[in-house]
Parts: sequence; structure tokens; C-alpha cells
Amino acid sequence: MLFTITGRHVEIPEAVRSYAEEKTSKLPRYYNSINRIEVIIGDSPGGKIQVEIIARAEHNKIFVVTETCEDAYKGIDTAVHKLERQLKRKKSKERDNKHKGTAESV
Repeated sequence: MLFTITGRHVEIPEAVRSYAEEKTSKLPRYYNSINRIEVIIGDSPGGKIQVEIIARAEHNKIFVVTETCEDAYKGIDTAVHKLERQLKRKKSKERDNKHKGTAESV
């Protein structure tokens, strides 16, 4: 899995970089075809930090989450949690559609 972290008009400390990589490394557990994760951290109006996570999976499936917080760590946690929910929902929809109509049509 390829991991990229970018700072928009912000210098990213090594501690935040390793924290983001550690948190996002668990995402393939929820949707196993993820092959690239991008984390973008930048300033937003009001002195807050904006965290955007883009997860790219096979077959051009893209999952995007944006979170604005006062702290980069809290923003990463919240964004990862939102992305986990998206991935779980997508995986359950794929599983449900896979077995649709087998027993009912008989």
C-alpha cells in the first residue's frame, strides 16, 4: 500500500507524519482492495487545521473524507473514523448485492 502525506501551507512534523501513517495503515482491514492512501493537511479559515484523507481502491473506487479541527491529531482520528464507516458501508453493500435473489427466486 502506498502512503503519501502532504502539507498545504503547513510544515508537517515527523510525529504527525508517523501518527497519520499508523492510523491509516489499518484501513485495508475494512476494505481489502485499497492500494493508495493520501493524507492532506492544511490551514483553514479561523486558525483551524483541515485534514483530508483520500483512499483509492481497485477499479477506480475513491473514498474522500474531510475534517476540520483545532488539533491535527484529533482531525486525523475523526477523519479515519469517518473513512472506516464509509468503507464498512461499501463492503456490506457489495456483500449484499453478491447474493441477491438466489433463494427468493426459487
